[in-house]
Amino acid sequence: MSDTSIEDAFRRICAMEIPLRERLTAFSEAVKRFSLPFAKAYDDLVTRIRSGEAGITAPRIGDRMPPFALPDSQNRLVSLDALLQDGPTIVSFNRGHWCEYCLIELAALRGALDEFAQKGARVVSIMPESQAYISNLDERSGITILSDIDNGYALELGLSIWVGDDVRRLYLEHGVELQKYSGNDTWFLPIPATFVVGRDGIIIGRQVDPDFRNRMEITEILSALDRADQLA
Repeated sequence: MSDTSIEDAFRRICAMEIPLRERLTAFSEAVKRFSLPFAKAYDDLVTRIRSGEAGITAPRIGDRMPPFALPDSQNRLVSLDALLQDGPTIVSFNRGHWCEYCLIELAALRGALDEFAQKGARVVSIMPESQAYISNLDERSGITILSDIDNGYALELGLSIWVGDDVRRLYLEHGVELQKYSGNDTWFLPIPATFVVGRDGIIIGRQVDPDFRNRMEITEILSALDRADQLA
């Protein structure tokens, strides 16, 4: 049965057992079909932030991952150093609980948790939202969600961007109230990015793409973890 709405497409895609990249592509096609104004605004946003070289200064493979200590959904501080004591850590920057692309990525990460655990790795997702909004997502995703209010850590890594007036207007028209979720009216979001960090704190895998419709494939994360095992 064909989709009749963007919501139908989202539910169907989340349930699909295909590579993450294919799921994201399928959802982008659904956005073009059912929400063309969003598709056009997203294209313009990506063009703008690419032209501004957003994310170009973000840490690279071989760099040491900058430390963080951020609150989880229960307001407990979680530090990168503490995470790395248990093994490699996959650090994923996401835009928020309302972002379908982020939810599709989190579903794919959740589906790979057992594979990550076999390699001694765990996953954290960093979002610029208060505990009130990440708590339900934390429970549903099975992934530790950390709150980066005001995008402080994202700014440190060169990952924070302004959404622009067109996207802001569309979001407000459709009930996406970033000012409420983040507790400020800046309308800044992180560029979705994934860093695979070895137990020594060195980045062994990375994807930073100003186009938030693209995410690091699960197989690429696993390959980075395999390389770390070989070097250990």
